[in-house]
Amino acid sequence: MKASPFSTHHQFNSRTLTSTTPGLIGTTGFNAVALGLASAVSALILLASQTAAGSFSFSTGDPDGKIATLSRPASADKLQTETADDFILSQGTFINQATFTGLLPSGASLDTITDVEVEVYHVFPADSANPPSGNVPTRANSPGDVEIDEATRDGIEGTLSFSASILNSSFPVLNSVVTGINRSPGQFTGGEGPVTGEEVLIAVTFDPPIFLPADHYFFRPEVQLSSGDFLWLSAPKPTTPPLFTGDLQSWMRNDDLAPDWLRIGTDITHQGPFNAAFSRSGELDADLDGVPDAADLCPNTPEDTVVNADGCSIDQLAPCAGPASGGTWKNHGEYVSAVARAADSFVAQGLISDAERNVIVSSAAGSNCGAKVK
Repeated sequence: MKASPFSTHHQFNSRTLTSTTPGLIGTTGFNAVALGLASAVSALILLASQTAAGSFSFSTGDPDGKIATLSRPASADKLQTETADDFILSQGTFINQATFTGLLPSGASLDTITDVEVEVYHVFPADSANPPSGNVPTRANSPGDVEIDEATRDGIEGTLSFSASILNSSFPVLNSVVTGINRSPGQFTGGEGPVTGEEVLIAVTFDPPIFLPADHYFFRPEVQLSSGDFLWLSAPKPTTPPLFTGDLQSWMRNDDLAPDWLRIGTDITHQGPFNAAFSRSGELDADLDGVPDAADLCPNTPEDTVVNADGCSIDQLAPCAGPASGGTWKNHGEYVSAVARAADSFVAQGLISDAERNVIVSSAAGSNCGAKVK
């Protein structure tokens, strides 16, 4: 449900400019900036070997044939209709890929899939008007009113690519919800009955990946067809990793109900509760520096620290105690020179300004780092 124009997530997040190195504490309005230095990367191989690189995967399992629910964008004669199901991240994660399984009309060609869009929502009351309107039985544990804008990916926008494959040419489902999405007290319809269609698996790759910190979220895919509608299939509760505490059921809404949502099982059909058939995979970012653990040469970077593309801050590239490769600074001048080279590199990459560079180098020069004890 669009709330604002699409914006692309950048690898280098805007972060407060801070440093924990005593020699880099500035006396002006600038806090010391964490820096990186390309020429020092080779000296960080030892640090890289300590990185706890990890991957992320999540799945609700194969479709169970219990229910199929509409998930499509708006068109000239059709309301936008959304289905969403939840997942939990225990730490910062880059989501690279996802799959979800649904129904195409019987006999439809895969070429009828013209676009796929994915949105991610916080759990209500985040990103929502609170108290809610009262047009639905409850908003507790529902998706928020609006999506996380920077997590939206769309095939038309070029921020995701997708492929589809037919798993079963005739897949029967016991119940469905397409149009019966009503405000309270008329929310219960019992569903619209059995439906059979082509079971299709849609795989999407996000470019750029979706970065999310540890939290509870809802995943909402939407499929545009040139003919007919896509129905998202239900599935058992999450199986990979094992069932997590706090699993919520699938929710649904259309443009007439928005910003509110209904529980598909509890509110609309009095069945379930249901989960939806989907999976996601990606890479962990334990220190939340915007660089996946597998590519992070400097793990455990303090939060809200500016890093380079290798995930390294100034305190990790040029520690006050001595070079990152080991040993001690030959003298104070060597330390200051390392900081200056790093600052110049970050200015060239557009990560800091000239003014910030000057403050950083001045702070390093005024420190005792590298000085010999007399």
